[in-house]
Amino acid sequence: MQIRRGATVALAALTAGLLTGAFPGPAVAAATPTATPLPLTQVADVVSAGDRVFVSGGRSSTDVVVTSATGALVGTLADLPGPTDLLLSADRQTLYVALPNANAIAAFDTGSLIESARYDTGVGECPSSLALTGRYLWFGYGCDQWGGNIGRIDLGRQPARLSTGAASEDFYYAPLLAAASQNRTVLLAGQPGLSPASVYAYGIGAGGTLTTLRTNEFSAVGSNLRDVALDPTGTTLYTAAGSPPLVQAFPFADISTPSATYATGPYPRAVELSRTGTRIAAGADAAYNPDVFVFAEDGTEQARFELGDELSPGGLAWSPNETRVYAVTSDWTGARPATLHVLPVPAT
Repeated sequence: MQIRRGATVALAALTAGLLTGAFPGPAVAAATPTATPLPLTQVADVVSAGDRVFVSGGRSSTDVVVTSATGALVGTLADLPGPTDLLLSADRQTLYVALPNANAIAAFDTGSLIESARYDTGVGECPSSLALTGRYLWFGYGCDQWGGNIGRIDLGRQPARLSTGAASEDFYYAPLLAAASQNRTVLLAGQPGLSPASVYAYGIGAGGTLTTLRTNEFSAVGSNLRDVALDPTGTTLYTAAGSPPLVQAFPFADISTPSATYATGPYPRAVELSRTGTRIAAGADAAYNPDVFVFAEDGTEQARFELGDELSPGGLAWSPNETRVYAVTSDWTGARPATLHVLPVPAT
């Protein structure tokens, strides 16, 4: 495989060898999961393109690690300034990587691992979260307190056109973004790190203009928001916050009272929907309790897993065929390598 700048192929493929326990839920228990140590000390995000999985190392790293669907190491996208959030195009052929240390977003071909484009975010400094709605690549940015906002890159123009300050609200930190795969008219933004937490529902108009539709009722979301998600149709939003000790679902049209809750135990850290939106993976950081759960929409628990290390905020991803959940963990002291967990889930 020939790789140019930013991608280095690992010569050895390591099979997953460390096993973690699978705890049976009320439904059929999942098969035994596996864990693969990564050449990273910390992790920021994980996504699955089907045959390949990508794990970013965060602001103190320069690498995105590439594995097979089963967790075997395949290669590395190297020399990247602080890769954080990862995003796949709808056809899973392009991987977008947020590079806050370079004020840029890089695009890679997921097959060849070749960098195909790099977008300068200009005054939209420290782009840290990504979302995609059709031709618009959105990014949440902000290096300083109350310096956060939303920018967009119009991929439908040649060359691509950059806009910043798309939101009328200022964010304390770079906002967390989520989009709906089947609805290009809505965007969700969450304010991390504050108590109480807040989320904003936006409508996307002509030319990619954002209109604030609503925000949550005071304290409804909880505090210290870690992750947000939207269902494929954009009708339900999901939040994982430091408190309450559960993941919550809200109607996008009325962010006041949860329409469903998913019991994870204390300190929820991540929530991720399957491709069809019918299954919810949720993770928490509760000592001596399971870390990752799989739920049906109605809250029925389908599987649970103990990871043995600290789940990264937002560190969950579904495989496109919904047979696996990927989770990334790290030891906060840096004494042990970060780990990619491959969690087989039972069929519905």
